[in-house]
Amino acid sequence: MTTTIDQQHWQSRLDELAAKHGVPGAQLGILRLGADGGDDELVTAATGVLHAGTGQPATTDSVWQIGSISKVWTATVVMQLVDEGRFALDTPVVEVLPEFRLREPETTAAVTVWHLLTHTSGIDGDVFTDTGRGDDALEKYVALLADGAQNHPVGATWSYCNAGYSVLGRIIEVVTGKTWDQAIRERLFAPLGLTHTTTLPEEAMVFAHAMGHLKGGEEPVVAPVWGGLPRAVGPAGLITATVTDVLAFARMHLTGGLAADGTRVLSEESVTAMSAFQADCPEKDLLGDSWGLGWFRCDWRGHRAYGHDGNTVGQAAFLRVLPEAGVAVALNTNGGHTRDLYANLYDEIFTELTGVSLPEPFEPPAEPGTADVTPYAGTYERESVRMEVLEDEGKPVLRVTVMGPLAELEDPVETYEMIPAGQGVYAVRPEGMETWAPVRFYSLPTGEEYVHYGARATPRKHG
Repeated sequence: MTTTIDQQHWQSRLDELAAKHGVPGAQLGILRLGADGGDDELVTAATGVLHAGTGQPATTDSVWQIGSISKVWTATVVMQLVDEGRFALDTPVVEVLPEFRLREPETTAAVTVWHLLTHTSGIDGDVFTDTGRGDDALEKYVALLADGAQNHPVGATWSYCNAGYSVLGRIIEVVTGKTWDQAIRERLFAPLGLTHTTTLPEEAMVFAHAMGHLKGGEEPVVAPVWGGLPRAVGPAGLITATVTDVLAFARMHLTGGLAADGTRVLSEESVTAMSAFQADCPEKDLLGDSWGLGWFRCDWRGHRAYGHDGNTVGQAAFLRVLPEAGVAVALNTNGGHTRDLYANLYDEIFTELTGVSLPEPFEPPAEPGTADVTPYAGTYERESVRMEVLEDEGKPVLRVTVMGPLAELEDPVETYEMIPAGQGVYAVRPEGMETWAPVRFYSLPTGEEYVHYGARATPRKHG
């Protein structure tokens, strides 16, 4: 017999682990589908504060920025349009969106809806240019991509791409005749019965809302902006919600596309396709080992899970779904060592409720030895980031310089010692964190060299 989820226990663990990892505030939700037609279980908890300056307490009905988890919502609307026959996954983007242009005509013609959904288009993904607050923000944004860089040939590798999801948002606008904000409200928020989910800052202000926090010595510092991302990035990361509403969205995917009241939101075929294998990830130890249509896919000791993370300025959100157990867990946070909190808390939750533990965390060997960084030394660059691999006092280091609009909001330069962790693989982590991140060097069959770090493929510069 399955035991009831113990809310007090998970409230206590959230309190303890958030304090341990310096997280000012957090909100947790655990959903387990009812067995044999029984009622679902939904447990929520909150801890800490929404704003370190005011001390306003975090609550279970306060709203938080879920960042890139928004991409799965955008992907869901795209798949609704596929269900309706408006276009297919292999339809070239330019056929649906005649205004779409990249630098090279051949590349423009080659990019399909599938490439955008799976982060394989090669478009430079971190273009955060502000095109205004008007309803034409996405239209203006897509026009900017004609001058943007192409980081890799279409379909040649996988690299996380925010820009691709803004293009998908514009496709939704053109096909539906509504703004992305209007379309997602009508097609997802309304049928799912979501009461605390918004896409625009002025809508979020109606609710008690979390403020992001950045590093600031002993105490977290309140972020200088709320969100910090322009409206044109909405389809890639501007949804604000409670964990309760996020789990209502996850429940729809767990139940084959049905809302809680039985309304069909998405076809079973599209639900299955979204979490099925679509593209391989070169960097398998950060998010997942592969990508679906919106979701990333995780191998948890032979059990298949899926999910997505989200990061904005000083906020981070995590969503994981284990379909075989009918369990989904959402976590919203507003600063501190959020990934450490996620790793500790989710392993405990899934182990206790499902018997499935998260994989052993990525880390370098206890005695890593030495590795010659010479083959990888040099500069790697994308639109918004420059990465330099070099030696400092005889140790290999990775220096990451953020460029563009985001450089004004967070530390623009970070330097990490690279610890050997395998052939062409190194491990790095910020000071004070427990979890490591992989840095992988690799080449395409055609010879182009890349470093894969932070879920992005960054090409090596020569000359």
